[in-house]
Amino acid sequence: MSADAKMQGKGKTGNAGKPLMTVENLSAGYGGEQVLREISFEVRRAEIVALVGSNGAGKTTTLRALSRVIGSTGTVTFDGRTTSAMSPEDVFGIGLVQVPEGRQLFDRMTVEDNLLMGAFRRNDKGEVARDLERMYAMFPRLGERRRQLAGSMSGGEQQMCAMARGLMAKPVLLMIDEMSLGLAPVVVDQLMQVLGAIRDEGVTVLLVEQDVHLALSGADRGYVMETGRIVHEGAAADLIDDPEVRRAYLGF
Repeated sequence: MSADAKMQGKGKTGNAGKPLMTVENLSAGYGGEQVLREISFEVRRAEIVALVGSNGAGKTTTLRALSRVIGSTGTVTFDGRTTSAMSPEDVFGIGLVQVPEGRQLFDRMTVEDNLLMGAFRRNDKGEVARDLERMYAMFPRLGERRRQLAGSMSGGEQQMCAMARGLMAKPVLLMIDEMSLGLAPVVVDQLMQVLGAIRDEGVTVLLVEQDVHLALSGADRGYVMETGRIVHEGAAADLIDDPEVRRAYLGF
């Protein structure tokens, strides 16, 4: 990794990275019902961006549109390429990787086989083996359970497995949907530390969360969604201190 990438990933103040993904006037929905209403935002290289809001705000729909799982209008430019004509496999192939809500592991496969599924498109077998060991170093519990069926693990361990599987795909941008849902605070703290570590290594993260304080506390910048629109944006620390955000989402 270059020195520039390392510098972009350090700290949570004034990230000067160039935009990795630019979203302009993105609209999407289901069965004729519009959920997203011309939202625009950007994600810069080697930063953590939080996309927060209450249940039903349109956060997951945003990720599905970015992953091309559902159709959309507007323009998404990722790493210099427009993705509107791409398939889900295409965007995955250029490094836009999603960790879905609910983990969606292969329950009857081992932890290790789940991780290897994340690398199924890779041809660099030696590097895959090294990355597998790196995941076990990053998530020691997975190393202890590498031969265990993924469906038999705790919720926190399954979330670790889902994140490690995503990282095995060597993402340029890792999108994580509701990482903290149903997990104990101590596990969530561990996962947030991992996000900070991979950001410092140059991986860009888009974190979708209902837990507004958690997400903004660990992010560089944030966007707040309501009913399919972005209503607040800025540095994460500024959003935490914003009176409207505090009153509406933080309870004080």
